[in-house]
Amino acid sequence: MTGETPSDPHPIGLKIRNGSKIYPGTQALKNVDFDLRMGAVNVLVGENGAGKSTLMKVIAGVEQLNGGTIELDGREITFSDKSDAAKHGVGIVFQELNLFPNLTVAENIFVGHEKTLGGIHIDKGAQVAAARALMKRLEQNIDPDVPLGNLRIGQQQIIEIAKALAENARILILDEPTSALSAAEVEVLFRVINDLKKQGVGIVYISHRLEELIRIGDYITVLRDGVITGSRSMKGVDIPWIVANMIGSASKEFPKTVAHEMGDEVFRVENICLPSPAGGYAVDHMSLSVKQGEIVGLYGLMGAGRSELLECIMAQHPNSTGRFFIEGKPVKEKSVAGRIRRGLALIPEDRKRDGLVQIMTIRENLTMSSLRDFTRGFHLSLKAEADKAKEFVKRMAIKIASLEHPVSSLSGGNQQKVVIGKALMTKPKILLMDEPSRGIDIGAKAEIFRRFASYRAKRPDLCGPGTLEFAVACPHMSGNREKTRDPFRQFLCPPAGAFFRSSPANAGCGTLADCLQP
Repeated sequence: MTGETPSDPHPIGLKIRNGSKIYPGTQALKNVDFDLRMGAVNVLVGENGAGKSTLMKVIAGVEQLNGGTIELDGREITFSDKSDAAKHGVGIVFQELNLFPNLTVAENIFVGHEKTLGGIHIDKGAQVAAARALMKRLEQNIDPDVPLGNLRIGQQQIIEIAKALAENARILILDEPTSALSAAEVEVLFRVINDLKKQGVGIVYISHRLEELIRIGDYITVLRDGVITGSRSMKGVDIPWIVANMIGSASKEFPKTVAHEMGDEVFRVENICLPSPAGGYAVDHMSLSVKQGEIVGLYGLMGAGRSELLECIMAQHPNSTGRFFIEGKPVKEKSVAGRIRRGLALIPEDRKRDGLVQIMTIRENLTMSSLRDFTRGFHLSLKAEADKAKEFVKRMAIKIASLEHPVSSLSGGNQQKVVIGKALMTKPKILLMDEPSRGIDIGAKAEIFRRFASYRAKRPDLCGPGTLEFAVACPHMSGNREKTRDPFRQFLCPPAGAFFRSSPANAGCGTLADCLQP
């Protein structure tokens, strides 16, 4: 970025010079120079594993540089930990949610900086009142006294944002803040960001949604393999410039829709109901049918019952009712393992909670649903397991130093690829995808959708719910809607958990929005 001028409306508040960070087997940052400007949105973009989250963890005090310097307000400084950075006004919303499911919403928002009476007792009333004010600011109707574990992933992301706002940070880092938010919630967040800019807060914004970056950003920095490949004002920046600096080429081709014959019905859901803890139904008499080679898209706002439907299919809700059929035969298995053996696989919405075991290795996470394939009598063939894991690491283009490193050592996007690889390794007949492109860069999205297109051509059927961004994933994420054809044959739009309407694959955004209206 260019240096400051005397009349610069966005002075540099924090700078990193020659920043380097080394982990075992990899160098995450290589002599990085980064300027964070105050009263502005500083966009940071790059492919999965490029070093974005590492750079932000350094600024937030979670990690320390192995080389280089950090300057805050012109003075060299070293943050010993996150609390030290917070004392200097640095707040962060992590890509992976950092919350306590057994605590209430209010307790999560103020954990570590509780409001007290006389510095001794926690003032729960003040915390609840402040949390309620934050929910109003974020235009959310979430009860501060509700246990956080009762909330869906999108609502939990709202709480993570509220937690950062409660710290009144002068530097705020937002790492993939909208990955689980609906379009309406994104608009609310953008209004909050604009208010913070007016107050002089310096904001770092990380996202793989390129249209968001152009809309909200004032300055942009691009990382590739730990090296800054582009840094400038956002004025004049377009998506081709961002993509070229991210991946070293002008574009990544998304799969084109190829006309093909649909086969016989391979999967049918009849009259699925799931009672809601709040009364009524989370899934209300939902039915659908999927043919061989067909992709069905589920679309609905947060809380509409998309994820709950897939969880019912995977036997995660014993109190649900209804019937399932695979190739005309009823599904009677009552366990997740039994459903996997029948040919069902799920890519869950929340990879951290439902998709991965963070303390286990990359190899173990990839193969844990397919261990039967590697057994020889009573023994597990570690060589066969490792060979298959290596194959899927290559197929999914997962950036790793070693299969034996914990999966938590990977970037969020590469963790998502592990989750997808684990599901594909089971050789499913029906693949259920709940936000499969969450936290994945544009290059990885193209590769994954090519995999899905190729996979569909061979045998399985894909049933993929998601937000509007996922329902039209290829055109939206490529930023070239008019040149990319939608991969879905039909959309099922469930308002408040009930099947309502089916739309053809070429339905535009207006049609999809209209189908949510009663």
